[in-house]
Amino acid sequence: MATAAARVLLLLLAFAGVLLCPAAAEIKQESFKDDSRASILFEKFGFSRRGFVAITISGARTSSKLATQDQSQFGFFLLSDEALFEAIYEQPPPTDLNPNPDPNPGCVLSSPYVKPLFSFADLDSNGNYNKTFPVTHPDEYSLFFANCAPETTVTMEVRTDMYNINPDGSKDYLSVGQAPVPAIYAFFTVCYLVFLAIWLYVTLYRNRLSAHRIHHLMTGLLVARMLYCISAAEDQHYIRTAGTPHGWDVMFYLFQLVKGVILFAVIALIGTGWSFLKPFLQDKEKKVLMVVIPLQVAANIAAAVVGETGPFLQGWVTWNQIFLFVDVACCCAVLFPVVWSMRSLRESSKTDGKAARTLAKLTLFRQFYVVVIGYLYFTRIIVYALKTITNYKYRWVSVAAEEVATVAFYLFMFYMFRPAERNQYFALDDDEEEAAELALQEEEFEL
Repeated sequence: MATAAARVLLLLLAFAGVLLCPAAAEIKQESFKDDSRASILFEKFGFSRRGFVAITISGARTSSKLATQDQSQFGFFLLSDEALFEAIYEQPPPTDLNPNPDPNPGCVLSSPYVKPLFSFADLDSNGNYNKTFPVTHPDEYSLFFANCAPETTVTMEVRTDMYNINPDGSKDYLSVGQAPVPAIYAFFTVCYLVFLAIWLYVTLYRNRLSAHRIHHLMTGLLVARMLYCISAAEDQHYIRTAGTPHGWDVMFYLFQLVKGVILFAVIALIGTGWSFLKPFLQDKEKKVLMVVIPLQVAANIAAAVVGETGPFLQGWVTWNQIFLFVDVACCCAVLFPVVWSMRSLRESSKTDGKAARTLAKLTLFRQFYVVVIGYLYFTRIIVYALKTITNYKYRWVSVAAEEVATVAFYLFMFYMFRPAERNQYFALDDDEEEAAELALQEEEFEL
């Protein structure tokens, strides 16, 4: 009989799926050997009125220390988010008509709030099973395997196909809320292509004499972001039509790594003022880069493991925690150079005799600092919240919001630090110089 601890485990796993598992159900195939978990979350998927779940089991067998085993205690079921709490905590009480409602009330397979698909009692003599189940009620469901037998392990190979049927009869392996995602990435690919063309015109044609090394690195960032959007669009397109990314997942994770490393490097280098304010980096600034770049590599490795396997992997939640922790660490580390530059400018304003120019630089870095924090906060918290609270039909909104925020951040950063002979922050007249001195004095007084 399953214990209360097993139900709590199922609750935690279901919550992890709600918060961390993407609702995209490409064809998955996984092997389990002597797995003793009480519940395994396979996928989350948003179904239309013509949805299907195809499950193929081969070589399934159980091993227990107990003398007898009830094969009906092992099985697959669907669970909607709405029925999550009821399935975990509620069981129908005994009644006069049914004084003995269930000999195994602790097993989630007996809950009236789940949609059972089949149990191991339906397997053939070789432990094989293959069937497609229709889903007629549109909603977002999680596919679970439940093991309600104590001290029992399961060995099996599982292939899952979750899809909707289009009006033309073709299969759509993307969740209802993910269907517009390929078009979204294709649109932003065009946006970055236009952005790159304009930036190359500004840096290589109009202001090539004023361009610094940081501007060439920013060019590389635009190229990496554009290639990332191309690979993401192709990856999602092939998953939608065929259930597999046809190798585009490799390109997707490669460019995800490259654009992440370059982005954090650009933010850190701009924060130090490297190239356009000073030609060198201090030791502490080099250490930041030496920390941020390996962290980004680690974060993208964790993201690849999470994306290419699924919640059925043992330790999947741990990999998600590693990814979130490392990503937050990168976001914090990359802000230190900006803070150091602001502190250095504030101190130099007292001695260098160029109050206006120093104030302009200080204003620039303050604005950059605020915008970086806003961008990181939005893409890490607001977008995450959109994924969890938005109706499953509109999960694409979080993807669109993240891409819009990224384009806006790039526009700000590239415009503020564009190459120019007379930058508005560093070319000031005498009146502005006097006004800046008064502003610095007032600032020192407030501090």
